[in-house]
Amino acid sequence: MPLPIKIIVEDTILQAEIFDTLCGKEIYSCLPIEARPNIWGDEFYFTIPVTMPLDETATTSVNVGDIGYWPPGHAITIFFGPTPLSTTDEPVPASAVNLVGRITDDPKVLKRKKSNTKIRIEKIL
Repeated sequence: MPLPIKIIVEDTILQAEIFDTLCGKEIYSCLPIEARPNIWGDEFYFTIPVTMPLDETATTSVNVGDIGYWPPGHAITIFFGPTPLSTTDEPVPASAVNLVGRITDDPKVLKRKKSNTKIRIEKIL
């Protein structure tokens, strides 16, 4: 069963969920996390205190709203639109990510939150 979380970006709160996978549970156990993310097209990513390898969910095919874990950067990735590798409106990660969750609200609101943004991810208890 997915684990409910919220992603807070300035005055915007998005409902999301972390999948019940080993990598997902490892990330969930670290919450709350706060960071100023790196921006790569319409993707936020930032380092978290988790070290996991690629797993059975690993893919380079992601959708808007997907939340991934990028092992080379020990980073969580939040996809909300095309990235520099995209040829369509769908995001393309720099390399394979573990799918660890998804935003259940409209992730495209993050397009308006790209300058000097602080993100906080919290458990919903």
